[in-house]
Amino acid sequence: MVPIGSRRLVIQIVKILSVVAVITAGFIAWRLLVPPPVNQHTRIVVIFKSTDPTIVYWQIVKAGVESAAKNFGVDVRVMGPMQEKDIVSQIKMVDRVINEHPAAIVLAADDHNALIPAADHIRSAGIKLVTIDSGLNGGISSSFIATDNEAAAKKAGTLTAQLLNGTGTVAIVSYVKGTTTAIQRELGVSKVLSRYPGIRILGTYYSQDLQQRAYSITRKLLLGHPRPDAIVALNEVATVGAANALAGLHLQDRVALVGFDNSPAEIRYLEAGVIKGIVLQKPFNIGYLGVAT
Repeated sequence: MVPIGSRRLVIQIVKILSVVAVITAGFIAWRLLVPPPVNQHTRIVVIFKSTDPTIVYWQIVKAGVESAAKNFGVDVRVMGPMQEKDIVSQIKMVDRVINEHPAAIVLAADDHNALIPAADHIRSAGIKLVTIDSGLNGGISSSFIATDNEAAAKKAGTLTAQLLNGTGTVAIVSYVKGTTTAIQRELGVSKVLSRYPGIRILGTYYSQDLQQRAYSITRKLLLGHPRPDAIVALNEVATVGAANALAGLHLQDRVALVGFDNSPAEIRYLEAGVIKGIVLQKPFNIGYLGVAT
């Protein structure tokens, strides 16, 4: 075990500045600088992975969506299942929206494979499809706007390895298995940590995007044997749940926690030293560009 409490650790916030948009840069620049005339008849439906009001990330994405709707003078409606794991409900929502025939559907897919038939129906109905945050296999949308998740996770993995001085055990607390973002983040962390012969990944554990489940998973890990020397939590919900468990057991000086996003709860834990580092995304930009394209 690495005695983290025996040395000073500088709180680090790793900023991911690259938002990937599979669209021409000139088009985006023109759209942002020269909004088209107001057209209240242009309807866009945005379907999130989760509309849980306690998840700050999606609230910021929504703020970006609403800002773009105002700037471009379009009618935008936001919907989505309450929980990210509810893939069936999201598919049903897409099917209902297709019958309304909006100008475009902006989709954050709960599963990169399960939503492909619904996406095909969107395109066959002549509706523009833009994907944000989490894409679909095959790249069938006209545009995809998201964080470079593998690169972001590599930064989290690098910070974790630094905190461990290249030696120790690591647990990965993820969210919903099968989502593009989870797959890419797990891959990024694993790629980095596999370069260190002295670091062993104990496993990847799925919280189903439920904070209480992330808490229970982390608490069990912390009370088990071997106890991880570090935990990498791959989204806001997983990070807060893991931090709650770590703080509750007063192990923040023994186990390093690296997470994603910057909700108020995460910032408080960062300032208190419970979280050693976080990877920041740009959710407002993701929401804004999803409508702007």
